[in-house]
Parts: sequence; structure tokens; C-alpha cells
Amino acid sequence: MIVVRFKKTNPDVTLPQYETDGASGCDVRAFLPEGPLVIPRGEWRLVPTGLCPEIPKGYEIQVRPRSGLAARNGITCLNTPGTVDSDYRGEIKVNLINHSKSDFVVENVDIAEFVVVDDLSPSSRGEGGFGSTGVR
Repeated sequence: MIVVRFKKTNPDVTLPQYETDGASGCDVRAFLPEGPLVIPRGEWRLVPTGLCPEIPKGYEIQVRPRSGLAARNGITCLNTPGTVDSDYRGEIKVNLINHSKSDFVVENVDIAEFVVVDDLSPSSRGEGGFGSTGVR
């Protein structure tokens, strides 16, 4: 197993994830603390990930386009595959280009963690269900 270490630019940054058992590549997510990033049609933008890597010597990270983004939205990567060398310690940014006829908005996707507990904190509504807020 190869260990790749990351420094996060912010505690809320999501680490790369293998989305299925058979995936050969990991998915990374945009990190946009200032809000959505618009890529106008026919233009490109560097999309920050908030991840700074420490890759073992002799290895690289490759940045490749997402097939679904390309097929559905005309969004792909410039200079693909992009190479992140083992001696680079800066933030990984993905160079996306918009080949579509419409502007494309890149947004953060928050990941929720679901936790089972024995008790919930009280609220003014409590267990009041259908119609309990007065809206009919």
C-alpha cells in the first residue's frame, strides 16, 4: 500500500475518496470557501481542492476529467492528464474548461456524517408532526 500524505488548507477540506471497490482513481472535490465558481462558456478556471500533497518519490498524482461531467455538461480538464509531481507541496488545483454553450457553476458538495444516538436534543417543536407548525 502506498501512503500519500495531505495537508489541508482548511479543516473542512474533503480527502480524495475511492467511490467504488473497483475504482482505479480517487475523486477529489472542489473547495470553494468564497462560494460558487462560474466557468463561462468557452473559458477555463483553476478549481482549488484545498489539498497539498506529499507524494512518495517515484510516484505522481494524475488529474483526469470526469466522464459524467464531460458527457452531460461539456466540462473537461486542460492538459489532461495533469501531473502532480512527488516534490510539489502546493495546493492541487484542477484546470477545468467549459466546452458547452452555457456557463457552468462549480459548487462545494458537503458530505454529511450520519450518527446513531440514544437521545436527541430538545427543540420547541419536539415530536410535533403533520400540521403542527400551523401551516395548512
